Amino acid sequence: MSTSKELIEKINAGAYDSVLHELYGEAIAPQKERYANAIKHFVSLFGEQEGICVFSSPGRTEIGGNHVDHNHGKVLAGSVNLDVIAVAAKTEDSYARVHSDKFAPDHIDMNDQGKDENEIGHSSAMIRGIANRFDAKGYRRGGFCAYTTSNVPKGSGVSSSAAFEVLLCSILNFFYNEGKIPAIEIAKISQFAEREYFGKPCGLMDQAACALGGICEIDFADEENPRVSRVPFRFADSGYKLCLVAVGGDHSDLTDCYAALPQRMRDVAAFFGKPFLNEITLAQLWENLAAVRKATGDDAVLAALHFVEETERVPLEREALASGNFAEFLQLVTESGHSSYEYLQNVLVPKPGAEQGAAIALNLASTLLRGKGAWRIHGGGFGGTTQNFVPDELVPAFRTGIERVFGPGSCHILTIRPVGPVQVM
Repeated sequence: MSTSKELIEKINAGAYDSVLHELYGEAIAPQKERYANAIKHFVSLFGEQEGICVFSSPGRTEIGGNHVDHNHGKVLAGSVNLDVIAVAAKTEDSYARVHSDKFAPDHIDMNDQGKDENEIGHSSAMIRGIANRFDAKGYRRGGFCAYTTSNVPKGSGVSSSAAFEVLLCSILNFFYNEGKIPAIEIAKISQFAEREYFGKPCGLMDQAACALGGICEIDFADEENPRVSRVPFRFADSGYKLCLVAVGGDHSDLTDCYAALPQRMRDVAAFFGKPFLNEITLAQLWENLAAVRKATGDDAVLAALHFVEETERVPLEREALASGNFAEFLQLVTESGHSSYEYLQNVLVPKPGAEQGAAIALNLASTLLRGKGAWRIHGGGFGGTTQNFVPDELVPAFRTGIERVFGPGSCHILTIRPVGPVQVM
C-alpha cells in the first residue's frame, strides 16, 4: 500500500495519466498538481494514514428538461469535468472529519443524527443526513477523515452541493460497502440529505446526474425508481464546446422564486385531480384551458405548458444525439431555451431593480454566435447561469466577448465526463 510520498511520485511519473485523461480531457497537468497538493494538505491535517484513497465526484449540466424533475418529468443530463475531489482514509470510530478547502472543518459523530436548525445550509447537515439515510437503508457506515477541494463554482448551476453529497456517499460506499451501493441509490441518499437536513428543496436530477455519469435520459415518473437510459454520444467529436456562463447574480433571496415554479405546476395538476404534472397531456391542457386559467392563474398555465412540451422534447434530444444528428439537437435546445424564457419565466428576476445578467448573457450569446450553435438558461435560472453550445472556431471570440462583460473566469469551457464518482488512485 502506497505512502503519501509514493502516491505523489506515481502521479508525477504518469501512473494515473490515463484515468485523469478520462476525467478531464487533454489538460491533465494542472490536475496532477491539484491532486498532489490535496494529498499534501491531507497529511498536514491528519498525518500519514494507512489506506489513503483519492475520490472524485463530478458536477453536472442539465442538457434538457428545465425544471421538470420535481413534477416527475424527463431530463437529459450529463456529468462534467469540473469536480470535487477528496483524499480520505478510513478510521476506527464513528466520526466524519471533513476539512474542505476554504471552509470551516466538520467533525461530526455520525451516531448523532438529530436535525439542528443552526446547521441548515452547512455541510455538517449533509453529513448527518447521509448517515441517517445509510442507517435507514441498512447500509454500513463508519468513521473517516478527508480533505476535499473543489473546482465546481458555487452558484454556477453545476450543482456543487450535489457533487459534494455524492462524494461523501461514495467514500462511505467504498470504505464500508465494497462499492456495491447502486448509483441511483447514492443519488437518492444525497437528495434526502439536501432536502431534509441541509434545507434546500430540490428534485432528484442534480444528484442523479452527478452519480450516474456520462449523458443520461432520466424519467422521474416513479421517483423511487427512476428509469435511466444512457446516451451513446461522444460530445468531444461534435465540433462544439459546452460553455457555461456564470453571470454572478446573487441567489440568496430568490428561494421564493424557485419554490413558486413547482408549486404552479402542482396547482395545475391538482385541477385535474393529479399530484404531479407528468400525468397530464398537452391535449388535456388545451381542452380545459379556460377553466384552468380561472382556477390557477396564467403564470401556472404557462409553467404547465412549458412542463408538458419540455418533457416531450427530452426524448427527441436523446434520439438526435444517439443518431448523430447534432443540428437537430441544437434546434431542440434552442426551443427549450425559448420555452424557459417565455413560458416558465425563469430568466428574469421578478424583483424591482434586480440585476438581469442572465437575460443580458443570452442576448450577448445571440450576437456573438450569429445564429450558430444554441443558447439557453441553465438549471434553476433567475440570474445564475446560461448554457451555450459554441462551434469550436468561435470559442475564443465567444469567451472574450463574455468575459469582457461578466469578468475573467465567467465563461467555463467544459467537457462531458463519461463516468460518475470514482475512486481515482
